[in-house]
Amino acid sequence: MIDISKVRAIDIHTHAEEPCGNHADDGYDELQSTMAKYFRAPWSHPPTIVDTAQHYREQNIAAVIFPVDAERETGYRRYKNEEVAELAAQNDDVLIPFASIDPHKGKAGAREARRLIQDFGIKGFKFHPTMQGFYANDRLAYELYEVLAEEQCIALFHTGQTGVGSGMRGGNGMRLKYSNPMYMDDVAVDFPDMKIILAHPSFPWQEEALAVAQHKPNVYIDLSGWSPKYFPPILVRYCNSILRKKVLFGSDWPMITPERWLADFEQIDIKESIRPDILKNNAATLLGLI
Repeated sequence: MIDISKVRAIDIHTHAEEPCGNHADDGYDELQSTMAKYFRAPWSHPPTIVDTAQHYREQNIAAVIFPVDAERETGYRRYKNEEVAELAAQNDDVLIPFASIDPHKGKAGAREARRLIQDFGIKGFKFHPTMQGFYANDRLAYELYEVLAEEQCIALFHTGQTGVGSGMRGGNGMRLKYSNPMYMDDVAVDFPDMKIILAHPSFPWQEEALAVAQHKPNVYIDLSGWSPKYFPPILVRYCNSILRKKVLFGSDWPMITPERWLADFEQIDIKESIRPDILKNNAATLLGLI
């Protein structure tokens, strides 16, 4: 189990990738290589979960890790939630498993979610409206949300522009409109006891995200997917003030390494008294680790 007193940070946002070469290429390799160029990622092949655990162990950082189930919309075969959970369990000194289920799976998805929570100890679920092709407040997702709310699981939503598909023909078919954080405001109203994380600085809807997180007690923001040196001033201002207990460190590994993010975070104008909360304490509280 993770010893919170010993790790220096908790990365709330890392991606599980299938072992390179161990899956039939369905187009996902091209997507990954294009994303790596976009983010200037320092690897030629995506790291495995075991690679990820070792990297985070060396950095003395704990990490939430998850796949993304978007096979209906993208055609990319999903990484099985069970396998991610099992590998995370083998590396539970640094890894915390989340799962991902396409909301279009309806009742079948809701049953899968409950089984994953009860049998595999899943702590939360990743949603990517742009990749999964749905609005977060679409009632098709509500049966799945109901399970999460009942089981006290976290719902982590991608928000804003995404590096996924950026520069590819037609954006690889991905529509940015789905990831406006204002759609998550409806979810926060309808499921007021379900913890919700708005992932990433939400360009071009940053103020919408800040408004939702300030207004709804159950909504948080993670800071993944961007180098902190590019954070808009209003986001830094809210981190230093009214949202200081509701913002969370996230890297977006493997596209951004935690050490790169943390080095850049050192250079921005965040109050020293607030840094420990952003880097570890807020996430530890949200995840029920303290």
